Amino acid sequence: MEDIIFITIAAVISGAETWNAIADYGKAKLSWLRQYLQLPNGIPSHDTFNRFFSALDPQAFEQAFLSWVKAVVELTAGAVINIDGKTLCGSKGSKRAVHIISAWSSANQLSLGQIKVDEKSNEITAIPRLLEVLALKGCIVTIDAMGCQRDIAEKIISKEADYILAVKGNQGSLEENVKDTVRFIQPCSQWIEEDFGHGRLEKRTCSVYQDLSLIENASAWKSLFAVIKIDSYRYMKCTGKEEKDTRYYITSSHASAEKLGKSVRSHWGIENELHYQLDVSFHEDDSRKREGYAAQNFSLVNRIALSLIKNENSTKSSVKRKRLQAGWDNDYLLKILTN
Repeated sequence: MEDIIFITIAAVISGAETWNAIADYGKAKLSWLRQYLQLPNGIPSHDTFNRFFSALDPQAFEQAFLSWVKAVVELTAGAVINIDGKTLCGSKGSKRAVHIISAWSSANQLSLGQIKVDEKSNEITAIPRLLEVLALKGCIVTIDAMGCQRDIAEKIISKEADYILAVKGNQGSLEENVKDTVRFIQPCSQWIEEDFGHGRLEKRTCSVYQDLSLIENASAWKSLFAVIKIDSYRYMKCTGKEEKDTRYYITSSHASAEKLGKSVRSHWGIENELHYQLDVSFHEDDSRKREGYAAQNFSLVNRIALSLIKNENSTKSSVKRKRLQAGWDNDYLLKILTN
């Protein structure tokens, strides 16, 4: 088992994306692999890799991953954890495509855990299960509107963490109450961030409202402390085009407007640094692994590989270039694996 998992992770870091490619990688690197593995029967066939990951208990595999994460990273107080879902489009066969909920730390460039959404369920029931296995004490957890649920807010507080939950129309009158709050009540604090570069001007304003008198049944949201409004403005110099956007959030955090604004913005990290990389650099959506637990387990292998690659900081190369270099240079691959 250890040999198969090690070969797979090393192969995926080096650019392999299919069972055949993993087996071919193992054969090409046999002499190097024998320095670290026993391999009494040589390199397994591509069918063996497929059967192994199709049958491997994903919960046990994810638990081993969580143990590794806890051993290599210690989240500091105030660390922001982003939680979001991603569908493995290529896994759709006769059944629904596999949908994975992931937790991501932008500061650590590390996937902290994942859980599969049950076939007849949705993110609302899966998120609390993921929260249950994560060590979140002192952290701020950000979730999009799907996770704006009272039970999820209560679960985060029970883990001694704070929440920032996006508010849209899926929570009855909450969005209307929040909009009334920002319309009729003055913010208690604000923070403005401006960016210039790449031919555009961007301005983001984070306004925090601690007066919750216009929020109906505010006490139903565990430890609710404030409403957040994010106003975004973008001006494209070359075209003169302007874009404006306003988003709303609720939070239990007592942090400053600057910290809250940066925490909200960091939520895009799970899209740009995790999901985008999995699709563009690892071609996860093109994968046709559908047998047994193969798609779910290989998704975790991809996240392990990406986390290891991103935490190798001796070069500022892209993820794609690092994978190529790892495939060519055994010493660089070892640096990634032992980082």
